[in-house]
Amino acid sequence: MVNEKRMALLENNLKKRTRYITVVLEDIYQPHNASAVLRTCDGFGIQDVHIIENRNTYEINPEVELGTAQWLSLYRYNEQENNTEAAISSLKKKGYRIVATTPHTDEITITDFDISKSKTAVLFGTEIRGLSDTALEMADDYVKIPMVGFAESFNISVSAAIVLSEFISKFEQSKIPRGLEPAEAEEIMLQWVRNSINHIRLIESGFKKRFQR
Repeated sequence: MVNEKRMALLENNLKKRTRYITVVLEDIYQPHNASAVLRTCDGFGIQDVHIIENRNTYEINPEVELGTAQWLSLYRYNEQENNTEAAISSLKKKGYRIVATTPHTDEITITDFDISKSKTAVLFGTEIRGLSDTALEMADDYVKIPMVGFAESFNISVSAAIVLSEFISKFEQSKIPRGLEPAEAEEIMLQWVRNSINHIRLIESGFKKRFQR
């Protein structure tokens, strides 16, 4: 049900996906910027995006993300009293170093950050308030984008594009394998194939009924 050209495209893109770098979005409320970040992640081959919803619901604007959300693995955290703590704790258990993006620190710029130390989860906060105190307290490292103008920061979509561009470039130079584990790749490919087939639920339902007879 998927032609050879389409299948080749899926397989080629899958080889370039990574979970070494992942993105965490905390309480992003502007659909335009929120959707632009998804498009950026897809463009850089970042598979996972973790979405924290404490006060704000993360809404996707189809005209901005242009269908890229269907190729990403989106994880939403919205069931706990403190979803930020739940998300970061989960990522730390998976071996991720938590890196908070904030202009209010003298720690290190993105150009000086060493991506090769460990898997990295990059946290981005709201356009006005930035990251919460919980996120900043639980972070392992802090990075900022070098700026020379009067503005303190870029908006979230621009910030994400700049940071991820720098981190992916460093990642490629490190020679760390980009690819996914075989089981992960198979799971993602299955979802991508399903996304590529019209009326997939109806088709799957028909197959199930046939095999249950």
